[in-house]
Amino acid sequence: MSSNPKTLRVAIGGDEAAFQLKEVLIDHLRSLGHEVDDFGTYDAEPILYPDVAVAVAQAIAEGRFDRGILVCGTGIGVAIAANKVPGIRAAQAHDTYSAGKARTSNDAQIVTLGARVVGPELAKSIVTTFLDNDFPGGASAAKLARIQEYERRLPRSRV
Repeated sequence: MSSNPKTLRVAIGGDEAAFQLKEVLIDHLRSLGHEVDDFGTYDAEPILYPDVAVAVAQAIAEGRFDRGILVCGTGIGVAIAANKVPGIRAAQAHDTYSAGKARTSNDAQIVTLGARVVGPELAKSIVTTFLDNDFPGGASAAKLARIQEYERRLPRSRV
């Protein structure tokens, strides 16, 4: 896996179940020197997480950010919502191996985590691994091209 020590523009967001983890991750990202934009939620009041997930995904699809991090209770819902945005590949990762492979094998732009699944220290390691890796192409390039072909060909859901 190739290392990526450059400063990245990172969009982050989540729901009330992951509010505290999101705050920990923001501090961690800034300590690594990354630029961070917080898309919410900003407290523990219940929200509809698809709104935040889609906002983060759209910002990345538009090229305003290099990568995204989404958190909710399980990481599942925000991944599903973010993947509704054309061109976005959001991957749920609850270990560093999966986080690295999300980048090196699938060129995922967003990693999703569950605050009820991973603790803060593991979450920091997952995010660091995700951000430190790039997509090298190679054998995975043909698989990614096929995914992109399906995305162009299949009817899009209306978000």
